[in-house]
Amino acid sequence: MKNLDFNIFQPTRTNLKPAAGRVLIAEPFLQGPYFGRSIVLLTEHNDEGTVGFVLNKSTELYPDEVVEDILSFEGELFVGGPVSSNTMSFLHTLGDRVPGSVKITSTVYWGGDFNHLKRMINSGEASSQSVKFFAGYSGWAPGQLEGEIAENSWVVSTLRDELIMTRDVDNIWEIAMHEMGDIYKTWTNFPRNPSFN
Repeated sequence: MKNLDFNIFQPTRTNLKPAAGRVLIAEPFLQGPYFGRSIVLLTEHNDEGTVGFVLNKSTELYPDEVVEDILSFEGELFVGGPVSSNTMSFLHTLGDRVPGSVKITSTVYWGGDFNHLKRMINSGEASSQSVKFFAGYSGWAPGQLEGEIAENSWVVSTLRDELIMTRDVDNIWEIAMHEMGDIYKTWTNFPRNPSFN
């Protein structure tokens, strides 16, 4: 029997380091309601720690149900992570039209003047195609994320902006795996619970 020169459970890491605009892709057996098969967009990574938002965990709530002065918004509220779950944050593709927003990728921005955004939504200038709301966020203390990456809990990668902003989130973990190719494609075939075989 020939020994394989690779381990599908420990694929070659990308050379990418955590940084704003990059994503963390959970390895297939990472468990938990927040991070199981999750993709986390990093919006801040520095000496003080890391902040990001889980992109593919939707809720059955809508922002206009929990924010009184948003008149109508078709997009659902997503679960950004386990930290401060009673707070709301947002990503958008409105650029500098939302004062105070921070550019994360070529077209995706984080935060900004929430009152200004609400006015844009109510006037029809912004919609669920251009704004994605999150309850809570994902956070790591300095050095904590690097430790989890070293343990192969996460792969650092990039994601197309249209996938970052999509509302159809059920399959983006699988899409990201296929786009990375090679061994990562096989991750999509693993059972969610490793005890199932």
